[in-house]
Amino acid sequence: MALQGFQNREAAPTDARQVRSRKALNAALLALLEEKPFDQITIRDISARSGTGYATFFRHYPSKEALLGDVASEEIAGLLALATPILATADSYESTLALCTHVASYRKLWTALLTGGASAIVRAEFIRQARELGAGMQQPRQEWLPMDLGIVYGTGGTFDLLAWWLSQDEDYTPEQIATMLDRLIIAPLVGGNLQQGGDNA
Repeated sequence: MALQGFQNREAAPTDARQVRSRKALNAALLALLEEKPFDQITIRDISARSGTGYATFFRHYPSKEALLGDVASEEIAGLLALATPILATADSYESTLALCTHVASYRKLWTALLTGGASAIVRAEFIRQARELGAGMQQPRQEWLPMDLGIVYGTGGTFDLLAWWLSQDEDYTPEQIATMLDRLIIAPLVGGNLQQGGDNA
């Protein structure tokens, strides 16, 4: 199952006024996520913040979850663009650190996406997009590992580790999380140097 926002991206409006309304709704949700958890945000909150009418919201999205799906799809694509170089280098720590630093910079948004009520659906979309990206990649260095399994395991593990980080009371640094991610998940998949980034723990 996928959030409707993911499924309906191809049907996004092209009319300038509709595009503006949709962008305003996306921006409003992002701003509200900086202030409170997703489950406390109402459609009326989103409509008021975006400067659009309540009925206008439903011309674009059937629910706030669908809007979250639209926002999440773009954010996941951006995060995967950072993560893709990880799979192409044996020195995976620097790319892993870039990914963790990005998540830390937008912590409230990623907390809502990875630990909120729609996290299972967002996780599935994260893996789906990674599989699409992986279709054009070379076979990984680990010849015994089917590429699709490597992508599912690596992406799912990355999602789960980031979700764990964002749900902790203790404030781990991006460097600490990048070291954990690299040692636990990424380096074993790409045959990287497990010592890289070790002094940052």
